Amino acid sequence: MYICINNRKFKLLTNNYDLGERLEKTKKICLTASAGGHLKEIIQLKPFYKQHEHYFVTLAREDGKSLANKEKTYFVECPSRNPLRFALNFFQSLKILLKEKPDIVISTGADTALATCYLAKLFGKKIIYIESFCRPSKPSITGKMVYPIADLFIYQWKEIEQFYPKGKFGGSIF
Repeated sequence: MYICINNRKFKLLTNNYDLGERLEKTKKICLTASAGGHLKEIIQLKPFYKQHEHYFVTLAREDGKSLANKEKTYFVECPSRNPLRFALNFFQSLKILLKEKPDIVISTGADTALATCYLAKLFGKKIIYIESFCRPSKPSITGKMVYPIADLFIYQWKEIEQFYPKGKFGGSIF
């Protein structure tokens, strides 16, 4: 099983564990991203996720609501570096994960996706993180926080390779 970004194929294999094999058996994917550009980026993976049971976790902004008309979508609070909002996002994300029980979480960031990624990792799920296209020269805060737990970390600009030595260059997602 491969995930394709910019005509580059990434075998879903980490630490001698074939994520593709796991996908063949279980097939449920959580796609989590903040609204706006992050959500547009993750939607670019449609050729990959459409062949599996999937759902989205995002913000209740216009683009998120539009997505909900076509796809199974859950809305969570935007943490915006606010501890109370983060707590709300955490419990909303936990409720969604317990209900949906995904096998893999794919995220393009930002803060909205952080709790989902960490909670999923605590439950033994695999994490695929794609660093945002808008980060050509330095890593994002979310990228730096998810990198240590990601089973596959993909960056879109060669210039940030130095920050993610275990990551994989994927080129532009667009």
